[in-house]
Amino acid sequence: MTDHPASLAPPPAGYADWLAELKGRIHHAQQRAALAVNRELVRLYWQIGRDILERQAREGWGAKIIDRLAQDLRNAFPDMKGFSPRNLKYMRAFAQAWPDAEFVQDVLAQLPWYHQLALLDKLDDTQARRWYAAKAIEHNWSRNVLVMQIETNARARSGQAITNFTERLPAPQSDLARESLKDPYRFDFLGLTDDAQEREVEGALVRHVTQFLLDLGAGFAFVGRQMLLDVGGDEFFIDLLFYHLKLRCYVVIELKAGKFKPEHLGQLGFYLTAVDRQIKTEHDGPTIGLLLCKSKNEVVAEYALSDKTQPMGIAEYKLLESLPAELRTALPSIEQIESELGALGNAGEVESESD
Repeated sequence: MTDHPASLAPPPAGYADWLAELKGRIHHAQQRAALAVNRELVRLYWQIGRDILERQAREGWGAKIIDRLAQDLRNAFPDMKGFSPRNLKYMRAFAQAWPDAEFVQDVLAQLPWYHQLALLDKLDDTQARRWYAAKAIEHNWSRNVLVMQIETNARARSGQAITNFTERLPAPQSDLARESLKDPYRFDFLGLTDDAQEREVEGALVRHVTQFLLDLGAGFAFVGRQMLLDVGGDEFFIDLLFYHLKLRCYVVIELKAGKFKPEHLGQLGFYLTAVDRQIKTEHDGPTIGLLLCKSKNEVVAEYALSDKTQPMGIAEYKLLESLPAELRTALPSIEQIESELGALGNAGEVESESD
């Protein structure tokens, strides 16, 4: 009798579960190994950079020593990449920017080397670098996402929306909720100009929800657009509904194409009540509302929020400035943007260096 190939023979009871468990262990081991390699690489690069700094200062060696060192290290380790003069200069800059060895070892070593280069290239301020490094670690940002967050000034915008969260939510949740909202939101990736109407903006955000979620920040999950609410036989439609995984609550977002008016909060409050009564479960926190408008008077916004009993925030959104037609054609197309977004997930891996 001929034996069946192992892959075709029926597995014994419990084998499939055991195999799945083994695959999970192997996958986690691979991840831990990759992280360990990255940590050692970042530490090594910092140590090399520190040595270059110290010896140049002590011995008076000039910039040409880096070219000499690059050649000698390449000859000694021909199979290793990363010893180009350019990368050695980055190592020197890295050590100069982060003189605290303990911080490099405990914090920065969690980020790939090419994240470190983005922090060096895009930022001059140490506190800003620390903030973006911490967020990149917390949210597992790829390098492209890190660069996007820096270029859209996420640090300055985070927590800047006008809200009543401190008065309407318990302390731990109010702090997280406040930090979860920005002002202004940057929607220039939509390719729309300031004359776009609410439905145009809303539709474009849904079509490009991946990029919208990146600007909203970590924790937001898209639930739906124009969500139907039946209240006493009358139909109402929420512009955009999200769920925040960390706050464990629904977030209603309403768009207004003009300047903020106090009466906008009445409509938003009605939607919050309807979501709390019809969609929210006993395990969810109070629904939060975010009103996005093109502009606002901050004093009027603060007055309008002061007597509201539901947690709400008000922020502006920014589209492209009106541009002449000949300049508009030079902007990237939506297709190009979507193509870039498709590569975001893989962009954080350590790349081969071009000399």
